Amino acid sequence: MPNTETAPELAAQLQASLHAMSFVEGRGTDTMQITLLLAGLAVETMLLFDEPDQAMEVFMIRLSEESGRTPYDGPLGEDYLPPSKVLDFETERGRMLARVFFEDWLECGNEREFVDLLMHLAIQSFAHWDQEGLRYEDSLRLLFESMTRAMAYEISAQELCDLVIEKMIATSEWQIAETVSGLSAMAGRKLAISLCGTAIAADFNNDEPLDSLAAVMTREAVRYGVPAGSDWRFGLAANDGASPGPVELVDALEPHCTSFFSAISLTDPNDQAVACAKAAGRMLAVIAGGDLPEMEPIIAKPLAMAAMVESCKALRMLHATGLHETRPVL
Repeated sequence: MPNTETAPELAAQLQASLHAMSFVEGRGTDTMQITLLLAGLAVETMLLFDEPDQAMEVFMIRLSEESGRTPYDGPLGEDYLPPSKVLDFETERGRMLARVFFEDWLECGNEREFVDLLMHLAIQSFAHWDQEGLRYEDSLRLLFESMTRAMAYEISAQELCDLVIEKMIATSEWQIAETVSGLSAMAGRKLAISLCGTAIAADFNNDEPLDSLAAVMTREAVRYGVPAGSDWRFGLAANDGASPGPVELVDALEPHCTSFFSAISLTDPNDQAVACAKAAGRMLAVIAGGDLPEMEPIIAKPLAMAAMVESCKALRMLHATGLHETRPVL
């Protein structure tokens, strides 16, 4: 059992941290943001268990039972969930917060008691918001959907890394640097597919979608040991007529990714782009992290960035000129 003096202090600190991280000047606590942080906290906690996906399912069932509420089960509107890249960013902040608190909590308690704490925080927050007009059922649905997506990103990133090692290095004789280029380019291709038909698709001056996706890859790479810095775009072409990227690599990898995403029902190309970007960041850490990297970070980082940018822009240009028909995403 946890120390009765220490555990309540940590619980209070955690609650204070959640509110500080989701506070918006002039508006107070951003309920969407705090829910995403809670989702990240929960996912990182579930990863402490041998079967994280099963632990997450049990958490959801218990939270519904103990609150006496069920999540909204109707169709989701376009704005119900934040964009995939925002969801990843905020849930990763929650996961980081969990890791910080684990250092102290696991000395005075255990993971199951931390789960109980998270449930208490969620029930307390959702009940308060319900009184202010935000339906409890909507908050539950947002939390559960966010947890499911964040867990899918985590599992996908690891599985995609294993996939390129087992399928591409072992049987297709790829070099390890090619796995980074292939995954980065795949992320760019998925992003381009997600933009097809939108107002942004033909706006080649709008780099926000690419910048947001690149941030997913860079955060993951830095988290796993790649030096942070401003040299990610060193040497990249400044025009839109640049190389189409490593087409052969991404074409060889795509059937494996399609099969994998179909198996885990991750069908949205935005989600697929985030998963590939996270995997690329991890593989980048393999070749460019540590004291004796296989490839110097100043070379590896722009290599990964170029593959993502060129692959995305090339496909966007094909869509804009009507020369390419989007393949269905399973």
